Amino acid sequence: MPPGARLFLLLGGLFAFAAVVLGAFGAHGLKARLSPELLSVWQTGVQYHFYHALGLVLLGLAFFHLPDGAALRASAWLMTAGIVLFSGSLYALALTGQKWLGAVAPVGGVAFLLAWGALAWAVVRAP
Repeated sequence: MPPGARLFLLLGGLFAFAAVVLGAFGAHGLKARLSPELLSVWQTGVQYHFYHALGLVLLGLAFFHLPDGAALRASAWLMTAGIVLFSGSLYALALTGQKWLGAVAPVGGVAFLLAWGALAWAVVRAP
């Protein structure tokens, strides 16, 4: 198995597991505790968390078909950073109500954009 494949398939699986747990926690454990606005913030975090966990799984599979290059690795690490920064800041915002945490989300969003761009670059550069 290509080295990048193992790492990013594992991370994707773990992040997807966490997204399901956090989604269920939001739906069942936080529904009565958060305002509808903050519950919506939580759900947005879960959605992007899960989408990009699946993206990591796809990147792990891409290591079987594309050369293990810098762009593919950058894409996977940027996607990982995006999950932590974007979704993590939204989870923290929803739990604490601290509005300043919302300023971190765009940094994670940029990481997501760069991750998808790096994946596209890896495909363009593939032989």
